[in-house]
Amino acid sequence: MSELGFVPARRLAALVRSRKLGCLELLDHMLGRVERLDGRLNAVVVRDFERARAAARQLDRKAEPIGPLHGVPMTVKESFDVAGLPTTWGVPERREVPERDAVAVRRLKAAGAVVFGKTNVPHSLGDWQSFNAIYGVTNNPWDLARSPGGSSGGGAAAVAAGLSALEAGSDIGGSIRQPAHACGVFGHKPTWGLLSTRGQSFLPDAAAMTDISCIGPLARSAADLLAGFETMLGPDPEETAFRFSLPAPRIAGLKGLRVAVWPRDDAAPTNPEISAALEGLAKALPREGAKVSLTARPAFAPREAFELYLALLAMALYGRASREELDAARARADEYGADAGHADAVMARAAGASHGEWLAANERRGQIRRAWGRFFQDWDVLLCPAFAVPAQPHRHEAPPHALALMVDGRRTRWNEMLFWPGIVGGFHLPASVAPLGISQEGLPFGVQIAGPLYGDRTTLMVAGLLERAWLGATPPPGWT
Repeated sequence: MSELGFVPARRLAALVRSRKLGCLELLDHMLGRVERLDGRLNAVVVRDFERARAAARQLDRKAEPIGPLHGVPMTVKESFDVAGLPTTWGVPERREVPERDAVAVRRLKAAGAVVFGKTNVPHSLGDWQSFNAIYGVTNNPWDLARSPGGSSGGGAAAVAAGLSALEAGSDIGGSIRQPAHACGVFGHKPTWGLLSTRGQSFLPDAAAMTDISCIGPLARSAADLLAGFETMLGPDPEETAFRFSLPAPRIAGLKGLRVAVWPRDDAAPTNPEISAALEGLAKALPREGAKVSLTARPAFAPREAFELYLALLAMALYGRASREELDAARARADEYGADAGHADAVMARAAGASHGEWLAANERRGQIRRAWGRFFQDWDVLLCPAFAVPAQPHRHEAPPHALALMVDGRRTRWNEMLFWPGIVGGFHLPASVAPLGISQEGLPFGVQIAGPLYGDRTTLMVAGLLERAWLGATPPPGWT
């Protein structure tokens, strides 16, 4: 029983199906780990243990499993609505207690998952750290002095430390991909629009999806990642009965896989260890029969694409902003000056943009998205960093737009690190993250596997192939 916290979710479901393990027995084991160990992490900040036990007992009474996740104990990000539990987004003034579950939560429960809690986030989901005035600071299980990332940082920490078998997160600026990278687990940001975000919105019961923003799973294996994605897949059932029929994976193995590898770019600095590990992977893949290029790139200027993403991101985020927040952004834009080209200046200038300005930016996005499409006619996937640096020490002294760090010898503004998440996610493409390596400081880091629009099954398949041929999720020292 001592190692059940690190058994993949699909394997746990198989043990339950074969009656080698009961749902309540499994849940109590996981809850015991949370009670013993989460004091070091502060990851599972909203606990629903008794209702979870009641749900597990009900599942144990079923004659047959109700779905592929039957009995799997899991958590969801604090921003997801769970009936009867507070949804705050880490904002003290926002204390909604919804009467029904988010669509994704309903689907996970219908597949047999037992949701026993919610995991920590940054204030308004707006940082690559997970701390707020309500629930405090979440630590990284690989190094408690560092952040697990954000904004799905609590979930990534819980999965990595064996406190949860599966997690539902969200991503608009790397918020699934960066925590998966920082905690050494798997994550998937789907093609935009594939998974209903109803019940995961800052505005209670919002009907419209936020541009770029997606929900998706975090897990300890690629197979679990696929299971979570498949379970949550689909639009809002109250809007339409339409169902997606996604393309099958382009490949079944590494042999014949066409891989472009983009380890670094002058547009934004990247930790040399991460770039070197990607180059090492590029050298190893041809031995498995893959066709690999270190020079193939989509036909657009990376910095232009990045700045376009930043502007669209700001337009999406400030669409829900208060007058005070908009005024503060405009004041920062004036302070930076019209010629400033760094990430914070680009976003500040885009705050409160007109609809006409959004239409022009969206048209340019469409052109770049077509360039991505042409690129993926020749290449099955693109491998690049999930993020510029491994997990960082806690930095709580200032908001993200006022922070900086050293990356490859260059002083880099915090939000410049949106580069690798943004040039993929800003154009609505799917991306899976898989473990890539361990730094000299003993910290994990991941590879971002980008694919064509609606090519989610291909990026998920490649994550599984790399898991078997390169590196899987490794338990952090001291948590087994």
